[in-house]
Amino acid sequence: MSGAAAKEITIGVLGFQGDIEENVAAAKQALSELKVKGKVELVRYPEEMERIDGLILPGGESTVQSSLAAIQHSLPVLKKRISEGMPVLGTCAGMIMLSKKVFDRVVGETKQKTIGSLDIVVERNAFGRQNDSFESDLEIDSLGKGPFRGVFIRAPAVSEAGKDVQIIARHANRIVAVRQKNIIGTAFHPELAGDARMHRQLVKMILENATTAATTGKQR
Repeated sequence: MSGAAAKEITIGVLGFQGDIEENVAAAKQALSELKVKGKVELVRYPEEMERIDGLILPGGESTVQSSLAAIQHSLPVLKKRISEGMPVLGTCAGMIMLSKKVFDRVVGETKQKTIGSLDIVVERNAFGRQNDSFESDLEIDSLGKGPFRGVFIRAPAVSEAGKDVQIIARHANRIVAVRQKNIIGTAFHPELAGDARMHRQLVKMILENATTAATTGKQR
């Protein structure tokens, strides 16, 4: 690592609801595999979000997470930090929270509050409900050789993606993973795959962002 990235990094996991502990474990695994000095903390309040170097928005119930984040006045802070370049990984419900617009195939457009930083339209429950959960091997070139096991639980899909959004994975001809600059969104649960490559990607983005900030004199 460069001198700029040699300091300990802090990865935050939004701690309101969902696959919190699984993401903590996957992030710690990624740090260990990359031999990067860092810690993983739960964050809920704006002041906590100001101190982290990267963020994971876990899978779970997106409406519950969005509502609790709104109550704690966290959504504007998250949007600000992401716009400043803070790397973020949103999985399943986390991707829904990041999106600009959300539809449900039963009720149509939802009015849930989102962060809105990721230029995508998301369809909730695109592959069915809880009983329709499944796993499938995905080819994700950015993660290197070998398939990545996608765990889909009441999974959404991306129905529209903006021009700056890179499509990084599909399943059944549906978009299930995207990247837009410092944001990664997945319809599946990488924290449940027993494979930390997606979380390692987040760590690498955090290190790159730290190096860029040091070079430009914009360290937090």
